[in-house]
Amino acid sequence: MTTIRNVLFIMCDQLRWDHMGCAGHPFLRTPNLDALAARGVRFTQAYVQSGICGPSRMSYYTGRYVASHGATHNRVPLSIGEVTLGWHLREAGRTLALAGKTHVLPDARGMKRLQLDGQHDLKALLDEGWFTLVDRHDGHHAEPDSAYAHWLRAQGYDSKDPWTDYVIAVEDAEGRVLNGWKMRNARLPARVKEQHSETAYTTDVALDFMRRQGDAPWVLHLSYVKPHWPYIAPAPFHAMYSENECLPVSRHPDERGDAAHPVMRAWQDEEVSRSFQDDACIRTVRPAYQGLISQLDHHLGRVWEEMERLGRWKDTLVVFCSDHGDYLGDHWLGEKELFHDCVQRIPFILYDPSPEADATRGTAEDRFVEAIDVVPTILDALALDPALHVVEGRSLLPITRGNAGDWRDAVFSELDWTFRGARRRLGHPTGQHHAWMVRDARWKYVHWSSGYRPQLFDLAADPQEFHDLGADPSLEGVRDAMREKLLAWFCALKRRTTLTWAEAEFRTDRHKAAGVFYGEW
Repeated sequence: MTTIRNVLFIMCDQLRWDHMGCAGHPFLRTPNLDALAARGVRFTQAYVQSGICGPSRMSYYTGRYVASHGATHNRVPLSIGEVTLGWHLREAGRTLALAGKTHVLPDARGMKRLQLDGQHDLKALLDEGWFTLVDRHDGHHAEPDSAYAHWLRAQGYDSKDPWTDYVIAVEDAEGRVLNGWKMRNARLPARVKEQHSETAYTTDVALDFMRRQGDAPWVLHLSYVKPHWPYIAPAPFHAMYSENECLPVSRHPDERGDAAHPVMRAWQDEEVSRSFQDDACIRTVRPAYQGLISQLDHHLGRVWEEMERLGRWKDTLVVFCSDHGDYLGDHWLGEKELFHDCVQRIPFILYDPSPEADATRGTAEDRFVEAIDVVPTILDALALDPALHVVEGRSLLPITRGNAGDWRDAVFSELDWTFRGARRRLGHPTGQHHAWMVRDARWKYVHWSSGYRPQLFDLAADPQEFHDLGADPSLEGVRDAMREKLLAWFCALKRRTTLTWAEAEFRTDRHKAAGVFYGEW
């Protein structure tokens, strides 16, 4: 039995680990996230399984590494055979509701193979990764037929595409409408009113859902599209921070020199990286990015107040995290994808309402956490089948309740770089182009396919990850040891997913019971 009846699984998009007040940011004001950290445990060493939205989220939703679930990049569908949190809950008679973004893409070929037509209830669930939609809004592109677009029109935003024309559009001092995709416009306020912005709307949808549940148990994924680009914030958040209230850009000339890794140099030639190599871009975007975070924090305060009013703090597990970070000019890069901590390391706060967790409240925990730990944590909290034959993460409740025992000593992440223009500029045809990261307390090692040397960083001597030691002959032994650690992880991935461990045990050495008597003399 468990005292936890409900789960609120909150995810932000592209929120860096170091952009919260409770994480030490000297200027960014996040009082509501700080309050959640005071109620629960803030994990200081939490990492995603990919620095890209799609594969990272599929690891969150399956509890499995990217090499296991196979959705290696954005627009790569999750296989119809993969099991998600929504299915685990459905097997127990529960549902997983969604307000916001998932980046789930349906496996059209798999559904065609099973002859699932558009009218079939199962197809609808598979299309959404077993989420039951309260409202889905993925952001990042026009969705003119979405519920949010229809709602915006009802608020008076008369446009076929109100997201493009109002939510991410701005006006200059002369009243001219400017394109929010152009980062030079990020310091101007959005044309949409703050109460009609994406963050406000998604929060409204979530609050309405929570109120309608009454005393019935629920699991809700509240998934915000911000502070992901376009970096356009509504007033007053667009002007909340000055350029002097941002973290300094973290980059070093050695990262661009002749000794720099060739893939790193190719990534620095991406358009977004070239833009962020301009100090004017950094000065413009970083304050707006922080404004979007403060707006998120403001609306999370509304969620906390509603949970208090409904009495939900006593029986609701709360997970707060991000799907990856953002370079924002660090390492001469923009966007995400590669393996630096500003992308792979994420904010992660867990509120466990159980009295067993009272002793750890308000603590900062430095043991390694991975995105794949969310599914087993939720299953554990609701006292459901842990699905050990499928799930590759670990429940975090033993940590919040002070009885974790032995814990992992490394984290892992992956990149499928087939889809980047860098691959073409390096002269490679479409095919298998991958990289894998293993990071422990001292070292970060990246293994590249396609014939490239590895990367190695000494995080004790070089926490900023400026100096790549992947070609240093004196560290060959370290690289060998980290490669072995990566191989051991790869060999332990769970590939036999169609049988539970109990079923495998039952089937062991039972050939005679099945009428097969091979081997007898």
